[in-house]
Amino acid sequence: MAKPRFDEVKSSYERIMSDLKKKIYKPVYLLMGEEAYYIDLISNYIQENVLSEADKTFNQTVLYGRDISSKLVVEVARRYPMMGSYQVVVVREAQEIKDIEKLEIYVSSPLKSTILVICYKTKTVDKRKAFYKQAAKVGEVFESASPYDDKIPDWIIDYLKSKQRTIDVAAAKILADYLGDNLSKIVNELDKLAVIVPPNSKITAEHIERNIGISKDYNPFELCNAINSGNVLKANRIIMHFERDPASNPMVPIITALFSNFNKIFLLHMLKAKYKTSIPSTEIQGVLGINPYFLKDYEAASRRFPPTKAAGVIALLREFDMRSKGWNNASTSYGDLLREMVYKMMH
Repeated sequence: MAKPRFDEVKSSYERIMSDLKKKIYKPVYLLMGEEAYYIDLISNYIQENVLSEADKTFNQTVLYGRDISSKLVVEVARRYPMMGSYQVVVVREAQEIKDIEKLEIYVSSPLKSTILVICYKTKTVDKRKAFYKQAAKVGEVFESASPYDDKIPDWIIDYLKSKQRTIDVAAAKILADYLGDNLSKIVNELDKLAVIVPPNSKITAEHIERNIGISKDYNPFELCNAINSGNVLKANRIIMHFERDPASNPMVPIITALFSNFNKIFLLHMLKAKYKTSIPSTEIQGVLGINPYFLKDYEAASRRFPPTKAAGVIALLREFDMRSKGWNNASTSYGDLLREMVYKMMH
């Protein structure tokens, strides 16, 4: 069974939260998957809001998977609440429970007065087993998935909109390239910016540079722009900046950003060959995964990098990714490796 698309994850999260806010509770919540952000939001909401502070003393239990077995979870879940309608049992780090499949004994016939929340992070339970099937039948199964890189800038824009702040697409792309796909890490940085920038205001690249430390001029996003436009001087200035502080500018995010960039250029060539004339905007967003705002830049880059050259750059990036990790590279320094890689890409 394929993992859900990120838009499906977000939609599922919103539906579950809508029910919870209406006090529509399920006896079992199996929250699983590679991205922890939405798992934490759902489990934290249940832990903080279902019971009153007085009821939490007797009717709320938090267990940790590394310390327990399925038998203990079943025993706790089968207790009845004291002087209340519900008891809440939250199992954190459930992926550490070695015999978790044995929870099928409980989830096949759960108590209506118990809300059992199972947080199974970084992976998923076996969907062929009875535990998963019974949990899906009687309760709520939520599967998270990490967003693809091209979805993160729009997610950042939407998150800040919910905080009554705005950000332009280019600044969101800088954040996405620097912070990666860990939503909890991204939210932590966005919340810092939201404290500094007042409501109904715009977060700029200058705010990002001052408060997060991502240079608006020297970052993987700007390196891609320099290479795409053939600006050798700008590309070398960025490399020199990276070389002065390699700890803050590791090779892996740089190569990842470049790979994503050239993969989009190659896909654009494929779309041009398919449509011959104008490419539908739905294809630009669906296939390339870019905001139409950036299309003109990729159009210009595709003229500089025809299909065979774009494919060659992608192969080159794989080679330098291996070399940056020590393969066939005994002595080349970080800066020299970057310079050699960018030179070969641009010439």
